[in-house]
Amino acid sequence: MLLAFAAACGSTLFPTCADVRVIAVDLAERGESRSTRNVWTIEEFGRDVAAVLEAESIETAVVAGRSLGGAVAVEVGRQLPDKVSQVVALDALHYLGLFPAQSAEQVEAMENLFRQDFEGGVRGLVEGGSPAGTDEALKDAYFEKMVAVRQPAGLHSIEGLVHWDMDAALSETKQPITVFAIRDLTDQEAIERYGDRIDIVLVDLGSHHFQVEAPEGTARLLAGVVGSK
Repeated sequence: MLLAFAAACGSTLFPTCADVRVIAVDLAERGESRSTRNVWTIEEFGRDVAAVLEAESIETAVVAGRSLGGAVAVEVGRQLPDKVSQVVALDALHYLGLFPAQSAEQVEAMENLFRQDFEGGVRGLVEGGSPAGTDEALKDAYFEKMVAVRQPAGLHSIEGLVHWDMDAALSETKQPITVFAIRDLTDQEAIERYGDRIDIVLVDLGSHHFQVEAPEGTARLLAGVVGSK
């Protein structure tokens, strides 16, 4: 899911603004969204969201996305430089083995892993996004939900991500970018590599799925960004 915050607000979460509008977008084949498309690139996902903002007559927005949606949020910022004022990624962009452009050999290995054993690949993603001590039943629940994605959309989305050139996208995305990253899952190498371009804020709210585990805490993080605009 990707969120767009248009303008500002007056609730307890957004005390400094006057009128905020939140638009939640289920990316194709995410949540209740269904699609017969043949193109599954991050750029195409970005165009989907850009089309929604256009259809909703949004003139300025903060765009936030989690995981793959964080990459999509960057793409939306790149595609709409005059409309998006800030990009927010929830536990995304800092996983160096997944988001930055990989070598041809690494891309082929990742694609083959998911083509040959999609369930095993998903299990690996869940494990990689779970700090030590994460409840096993919770990890199983995340796995069951993620592995249920319709095919070939699930496989092609992974392919789209590993072919995405994040470094090129970041160089062309001029808006401020904030990443809320789980502390125990963030390598110092990622901070050193991207700290001068991305504001990486370390948080302790749970696992890679912390927006489910700590919704109020996640809302406060987002409110802090939107309320400062």
